[in-house]
Amino acid sequence: MSQRKWMPLWIVLGLLIAVITPFFVTGNSTLREAESAQASGEFLAASAAYARVAQFFVWRGDLWEKAGIAAAQGGDFSMALQHFETAPTLTEEGWIWLATSHFQLGNLASVIATCEEGLDLYDSASLYRLLAFAHRSQKNWALEKDALENQLRLSSGDAYAHYRLGLLLSLDDPDRAFAVLRLAASLDPQVDSAVQTLHTALTLSANQTTASDAKVTIGRALGLVQEWDLALLAFGQAVELDPNHAEAWAWLGEAKQQTGQSGSVELDKALSLDRASVNVRALRGLYWNRLGKYEQALAEYLLAAGIEPENPRWQASIGEAYAHLGKLPEALMAYQRATELAPQEAAYWSLLAVFCAERGVYVEEIGLPAAQQAVSLAPTDPSALDALGFSYLSSGRFASAEQALAQAIALAPNYFPAHIHLAMTYLAQGNRSAAFNSLTFVRDADDSGVYVNIALQLLAKYFP
Repeated sequence: MSQRKWMPLWIVLGLLIAVITPFFVTGNSTLREAESAQASGEFLAASAAYARVAQFFVWRGDLWEKAGIAAAQGGDFSMALQHFETAPTLTEEGWIWLATSHFQLGNLASVIATCEEGLDLYDSASLYRLLAFAHRSQKNWALEKDALENQLRLSSGDAYAHYRLGLLLSLDDPDRAFAVLRLAASLDPQVDSAVQTLHTALTLSANQTTASDAKVTIGRALGLVQEWDLALLAFGQAVELDPNHAEAWAWLGEAKQQTGQSGSVELDKALSLDRASVNVRALRGLYWNRLGKYEQALAEYLLAAGIEPENPRWQASIGEAYAHLGKLPEALMAYQRATELAPQEAAYWSLLAVFCAERGVYVEEIGLPAAQQAVSLAPTDPSALDALGFSYLSSGRFASAEQALAQAIALAPNYFPAHIHLAMTYLAQGNRSAAFNSLTFVRDADDSGVYVNIALQLLAKYFP
């Protein structure tokens, strides 16, 4: 009797096992598929598999996080957000990838909110790093500095974090900036050149008589290392400290131009304060030059040269302005005058040589000897070797051009003018594949600046 009583229960259990077993088998198989795809770097396939198995194993909330992480690693950040929203909780890694996904989708407010929420749970260097980057993108320098301080508290080996912190400290704590920047250079020699520039400026600023002058010096250094947003802040502080500081106003105008603003109001203010300042004149010349108004630029440089007639810098700028206006004899005379004023400076010989090569004037008589003089003065200067190679190219000496330009590139692999001139040399020799490689190198480089447009023009012309 009792056996008959329990028989239906065993039947039910058997049926349940029969139903559930394939369910578990399928789920485990899909989980193994997800893990295998993840290990193989097939992140989107892994994400899809994790999401499927999460629907089988509803008690495994961590699988939604795994699906989100894999989707983010595979570049599908929108899908990653969907999976993270489904996950009941996140690990530190999950919070990092969630913030990264928001950043990749351009939602800085969500990046900041995600990092702050994650940091309530995990004291994470990676989350502070992302938070610092988000604040930097919003130009919130004080909060960026706080995030960097916390990142380095947890992980002191990030050279770039030290470098960024040093840049920010240069604005309000120069003494501490010295030590932080030195540490950055010791961790990554690639920032050593920038650090040396900043160290020199910090030393000079400490010895200047006014706080406004000190800020201008620091701002100029920040501009030299291409940190124009921070330079803008430094020059703004300089004019606040001394509203009658003409050069501070001029540099503020320059920084505004560099950051996509006009800068004309500040440059006019600078001129109204000191019409005899050569730096004000020079920065106004740069302003007009960028606008393509070369007559106005020339006028500024001529005035600067009148104030400092022995300064070769103004003669070179006059030469450039005359060249833009098509007044080649006057340009040639100005470039030659610059070399007369500074016969031991290779840079002015190089400028003379490049002018002759670009314009096709007196290449044999003046340009090539000028380039050779530049190299004799600075044999390891890539700009001098580039000028020599360009001069050889313009005079039809293609083998010599290739050799000089290759030397320049060997010394400075990212000296893009040499790559452009080498590509032109290859084209002149009929070596199209080598020319294509040189041009695409410039095109694809992250920091090729104006040379990317030259590369694109040559690619469009010769490789349509």
